[in-house]
Amino acid sequence: MNKPEQPAHTGSGPFFERRYWIDVQHPRQSAPELFQHVKDNIPEYSPDLLADFNKEKGQAHELNVDDEFSIKILGPWNGDVRVSEIGADYFELVTLKNHPEAGRIRFSLVPHPSLPDTVRFEIHSWARSRDGLVAFTYDTLGMGKRVQQQTWETFCQRVGEKSGGLLLGPVHVETVKQSDSETNVSRDA
Repeated sequence: MNKPEQPAHTGSGPFFERRYWIDVQHPRQSAPELFQHVKDNIPEYSPDLLADFNKEKGQAHELNVDDEFSIKILGPWNGDVRVSEIGADYFELVTLKNHPEAGRIRFSLVPHPSLPDTVRFEIHSWARSRDGLVAFTYDTLGMGKRVQQQTWETFCQRVGEKSGGLLLGPVHVETVKQSDSETNVSRDA
């Protein structure tokens, strides 16, 4: 693809930090095994009717830095992302030119901060809309927000189910919206 990255500072409208997470107790496989499966099979976890991931650059069923995905997104816009970082318990994607958002998103699987034999899968994004039209339809009309939230909730749910463990409640959602004059935090189930 060779498209340039589209970092958050190039976008328009408010800056959003979003977190989606699910806690799973007594997973039937180790965290490294589960996370390896997630990394190597991203399209399997995303609901293809909402966000259909298609690998355009890189080996199938393997994730490496600089791999690229084309995403068919429900609604009027599609987007491309590139793998920018990979660690033992996380990987990060950056948006590429013409993606509806400008920013990055990190997927991680880590031990729960206080519960034994429990893991937390989290999707954490830092982004703004690509331009004023996307900001209007996403934030003001709320169309893109609903699709995005359902996509990442389903992704988290599927990781939890794949673990074979006990899901400790529903997927949690937290949004921090920042503009020049304010910061708002909202939490949903």
